[in-house]
Order: sequence, then structure tokens, then C-alpha cells
Amino acid sequence: MAPLPNPPAEPADDLDSYVGLAGEAAERRARERGWTTVRSLPKGAIITMEYLTGRLNLTVEDGVVERCWKG
Repeated sequence: MAPLPNPPAEPADDLDSYVGLAGEAAERRARERGWTTVRSLPKGAIITMEYLTGRLNLTVEDGVVERCWKG
């Protein structure tokens, strides 16, 4: 059996701090803090739910982040 991969550590970040920020500012902050993939999504978007280490998801409506979660 193959050994389990060792995924890189995700940034230690307060995800709630992104809520209320402008979408572009939140994306920029996330990349500066070490998130390798930042996904900005409209409210109600249909997305795949596979977990991707290092990805930060932002729900943005009217240019403002409403929700933020990793994976």
C-alpha cells in the first residue's frame, strides 16, 4: 500500500476576518497570507465539494464577502 501523502500546512488565518471585506481586497489578503488557491464565488453558485488543501473559498455578493471557508 502506498504511503499517505503529507499535505502542506494551511495558513493559520481567521476566516471570519474576510467577511465584510471587498472581494478584491479579500482575495489579495488571502494570497498574501499564503493561500495557494482563492476561489471567489457568487451567492448560490453550484460548485464541486472536493476538499483542496490550501484553497480559500469566498462567497461574494455586490462586491462584498458574505462567507468564507477553506477547502
